[in-house]
This record gives sequence, C-alpha cells and structure tokens, in this order.
Amino acid sequence: MVKGEYVDDILSGRKRATIRLGRVKVKYDELIVHGGGRPVAKVRVVNVTYKKVKELTDEDAKKDGFRNVNELLRALQRAYGRISPDDVVTIIEFELIQNLSELEPQDPYLGLSPADVARLALRYLQDMLSEEEKKILKDITITNSIRSTAIRLFGSIEKRWRVRRVLRRCLNELVRRGLIKPRNSSRTLNRRNRG
Repeated sequence: MVKGEYVDDILSGRKRATIRLGRVKVKYDELIVHGGGRPVAKVRVVNVTYKKVKELTDEDAKKDGFRNVNELLRALQRAYGRISPDDVVTIIEFELIQNLSELEPQDPYLGLSPADVARLALRYLQDMLSEEEKKILKDITITNSIRSTAIRLFGSIEKRWRVRRVLRRCLNELVRRGLIKPRNSSRTLNRRNRG
C-alpha cells in the first residue's frame, strides 16, 4: 500500500523504492502495489536492505521519490509519528513491470497471471464471492496454475472450466468497478461478456 499521492511517481519510474519503519519481510519477488483505493502497478522487488534512520542517505531518499534525506525524514515522521535515529527501516527497491491501468485487452486475463487476478479479487470483491469461489481463488494464489487448482480442488484437469469461469467473472467485475483498466475497456468488456 502506498498513499495515492505517490502513484504517479511509481508509474513514471521516479519512485523506485519504498522505505518502511521496522524490519519488513518481503514474501514475494513480485508485488501488486495498491494506492488511492485501487491496484495501480505490478512491481518486481530487486533489493531489500535494512538501515538505521541515521544511516539514510540522499540516494535512498531519491529512490523513494524525495529530493533529499530531510524531505524523506519529514515524510516518515508524518507517516509513523516520532522516529528515532536508531530505529531500523526497510528499503524495498523495485522495478515497474506493469501499469494496471494499461492492460492488454487481447490477453485472456489482460496480461495478469491467474494468481494476480485471484489476489485482486480476494482483496476487492469479497462482497460478491461465494465460499467456493473464495476457495478456488485462494488455491490459485498458492499454485498460480489453473490446471493445478482444478486437480487439487476437483480431482480432474477437465474441471479447469470451473476455475476459468471464476477468474473471468472476477476479472470482468474488477474492470467494471474501474479497479483495473484494459487499453480499450468498452470493447474488451463486450467481447468478454459474449465469451
């Protein structure tokens, strides 16, 4: 999660890191960044370092989209309150892989992996998901495979259609709610709803 004010900096490449108070364990190499109440980008983590606040440099600040370390420290204090020079921070450096407002309409899942669609649906569509759909989506976040999920949950690769149906329904709803956007959303939605 980032504040909405940082979204444009991430998408433009000006912000290539995020600095968080404490020791943050990064579980995945690729992450979906959420800002302004919606998913905005997919990024690849390229480096994670830990430093004390007093060791932060202007270079660290610039990677995080700030002009200098003083500007960064003021932003950290606004976000976390009082910070001490000996507090540890985590610097998560990343590169932009995908802008989620410019997805590929010709791709079956708009260029997202099945696990990406599942994670977004579980985060933003809880109000419309059945228990079975949640189970399917949670499994996809583990396997990132329609085939594996079909076998694990339904005992047969021939049941892939059930998994695909859930993914397509969720993807269409994410687009309908404006959470993600293909390059030409009206044509894409109409084509998807027919298929």
